[in-house]
Amino acid sequence: MRKLLLKLLWLYQKFFTLIGYGSCRYYPTCSEYARINFENNSISSAFYHSFTRILRCNQFFDGGIEYPLLDKLSLDPAKLEIGTVKYWLVPNKKNRYYIIKNFLYKG
Repeated sequence: MRKLLLKLLWLYQKFFTLIGYGSCRYYPTCSEYARINFENNSISSAFYHSFTRILRCNQFFDGGIEYPLLDKLSLDPAKLEIGTVKYWLVPNKKNRYYIIKNFLYKG
């Protein structure tokens, strides 16, 4: 199920974002936010956070920088080098983490 949802998001990002390019009020874009959520959180949590983010992406909200939150840390990294880390985790309150994309990732 998760792979299917990620594939649908990939298709949306590849083909349909060209229509409204630059119209998202947030960074990362809503589709990138949803993709990161579906990769790292449970499916129900990812749906909830992505849906509320899409509802806030309109002219009534200011927008800005809003990174997705990781609900729980489940992986222990074995090899840490700048090119092997896909996302950086920045601690937040209540034992949750902001997920920030590593642009130097070579995966």
